[in-house]
This record gives sequence, C-alpha cells and structure tokens, in this order.
Amino acid sequence: MQDHRERVVSEICQIIEDKKGENIEVFNLKGSDYFVDFVVIATALIDKHALALLDSLKKELKQKGEIFLNIEEENPDWIVADLGDIIIHLFTENQRKKFNLEEFLSKIIQKPYEV
Repeated sequence: MQDHRERVVSEICQIIEDKKGENIEVFNLKGSDYFVDFVVIATALIDKHALALLDSLKKELKQKGEIFLNIEEENPDWIVADLGDIIIHLFTENQRKKFNLEEFLSKIIQKPYEV
C-alpha cells in the first residue's frame, strides 16, 4: 500500500509524463541519511520545456495542497523544486549527463524505486 507521499511522487511522475518529460527516475531514500525521502529526476527536451514542466507541476500540485518550499529556476537547464521531503530535478539532456545525479543517488540506495 502506498503512503501519501508515494502517491504524490506518482502524481509528479504522471504530470511530467503527460507533458512529455522523458527518462523519469524516482529514488526512494527513506531510511537513508539523505536529507529527503524521494528524489524525482526527469529530462526536458529544451530549457523552455523544463520551465513548462515546472509550471504544470506548480499548477497541479498547489491545487492539491502541496507547498513548494523553494524553486531554483535561475538556470532552466537544471531546475530544482523542493517540496520538503521530495526534491524534483528537471534537466535538459546535456545537463543531466554532465551532473549524473543518478550515479550519486545510486550509491545511497541499491536500486531506483518503482513507481
């Protein structure tokens, strides 16, 4: 049975997928020493697409009572949205390859979480 935050993560993934975000990965970090429970990573086609994905997430999640504690969108090639216990990273493909956040997170857990 999914808890509330897992349902929110599933909704995040669905919103990104519906808006043509690609290569969505979720890392369940509950029980680890990492500072959040879930990390969602997705690839946007271009920087403007990343901004559009962020707008869709804000619109749909805020309607459901989610609070965005911080949004780092100064560089639209890598947008970070902080929902407290969930962090969303929206990358363009080149930035995602460059920073390879998945490799770092994979060292914290054994395998990506299935949505």
